[in-house]
This record gives sequence, C-alpha cells and structure tokens, in this order.
Amino acid sequence: MPLPDDTPWDGGTFKLTLQFTEDYPNKPPVVRFVSRMFHPNIYADGSICLDILQNQWSPIYDVAAILTSIQSLLCDPNPNSPANSEAARLFSENKREYNRKVREIVEQSWTAD
Repeated sequence: MPLPDDTPWDGGTFKLTLQFTEDYPNKPPVVRFVSRMFHPNIYADGSICLDILQNQWSPIYDVAAILTSIQSLLCDPNPNSPANSEAARLFSENKREYNRKVREIVEQSWTAD
C-alpha cells in the first residue's frame, strides 16, 4: 500500500489482510495490519479503528475504497478515537517524537517478511 511522499509513512511497506465473509458486501470485511504499526487508530493486534469498517459501512464500498480510507487514516489520524493511547498522546502532544516512532516502523517494514 503506497503512501504520499510528504508523510512520516513515506517509503514504508505495510501488509494487511482482508477477510470476507459470506455476508459481504452487506457486512464489511475484517481488515487487520499484519505489519507492526504505531498509529493512534490501530490496535496492538493490527485491527483498525475506522468508521467505514464499523458503524459507517455501506455495500457501495469496494476494496479500493477501503484501502483509500486506510491510507487517508494513516496520514490523518483521529487522536480523539484512540486505539493506541501512546500514539494518540504523542501525535497530539509531541509530533516530533510521534514522527520518529513512525519512521522506525517504516524502516522495520523494509526488512520484514
């Protein structure tokens, strides 16, 4: 999943899984990062706190829309709905340290399986 060049996520390669049930497209797929992440809206297990994957799901969303929404979330977190409280706190209070931790994750993504 490529990301814009002007974010701390630039250059990272992140893997995620999408699991579709028989209820798709009426219910969203289960989407989870396999790669290690440090982000206000991503839980330790890789699941993503994103409205279109929960209470705002619509059958009109396809895989491209889901990935675009995740890409947007990575670049523009919502610290008011934290799944990772440390990342949310740093994003709000110490952007420089937050960006440093994100860059560490990006560098780890270069050597991850």
